[in-house]
Amino acid sequence: MDIKTYVLKRKQNLKERILKDGGTPSLVIIQVNDDFASNKYVAGKINDAREVGISAKLIKMPETTRLDELLKKIKKLNKDPHVNGIIVQLPLPKHIDENIVKEAINPAKDVDGFHPLSRFKACTPLGIINYLKDEGVEIRGKNVVIIGRSNIVGKPAAMLFLEEDGNVTVLHSKTSREDLKNYVANADIMVVAVGRKHFINDEHTLKNSAVLVDVGINRDEDGKLTGDIKPGRDVYLQTPVPGGVGLLTRLTLLENVLEAYLHGI
Repeated sequence: MDIKTYVLKRKQNLKERILKDGGTPSLVIIQVNDDFASNKYVAGKINDAREVGISAKLIKMPETTRLDELLKKIKKLNKDPHVNGIIVQLPLPKHIDENIVKEAINPAKDVDGFHPLSRFKACTPLGIINYLKDEGVEIRGKNVVIIGRSNIVGKPAAMLFLEEDGNVTVLHSKTSREDLKNYVANADIMVVAVGRKHFINDEHTLKNSAVLVDVGINRDEDGKLTGDIKPGRDVYLQTPVPGGVGLLTRLTLLENVLEAYLHGI
């Protein structure tokens, strides 16, 4: 099943569950940047939420916002019984410590899954794994190569694939070109999240049975969106950009918001 069809099916299920409950789960997104990718994701998250019956509100703060001002806003939302889920959209301005902000959110409302004590898994990796399972992709015992070690995708993805008994290797900017090619050539499942257009391309040998998950979203000079993997690889499955992992991330966020609403403090 292609990702768009899969997401539509899961969203319909969410909508039906919310209608049956009769209430309105609530999500608040705080954005302290004007990043292109962030703007795109935030708009998509709000539209998706409203589509399934979740109340979604955006609080956009200027990039000059001080850390104490942001923490004050988060504290207020933490105490608001009508707010079920809170997101602080990344990236944050350089003068704001991302880790302090993540830990300021009530773990029960941390629907992004970034707080160390959060009850939720990070949306992008969990969305990927849920989709692969739905597609019948075997993870146990398979060589899983993750390129990129960010706190948003790479590191949590490594942990989740380990929980599924995958043989996980994390590659990064310090990995030699030769080693990169060797690991890529032996990958059964590969997740690429480096933010570089066609980082994986014709110079890389891939298994025909490989599953390629493209997390990258890059903007061409002409405004066209491209991924980290060159399209059309001769493999078993390759997720598209756009219309791929971003949809899975947003879907998982909605599912986390509903869970936070149903099991709220």
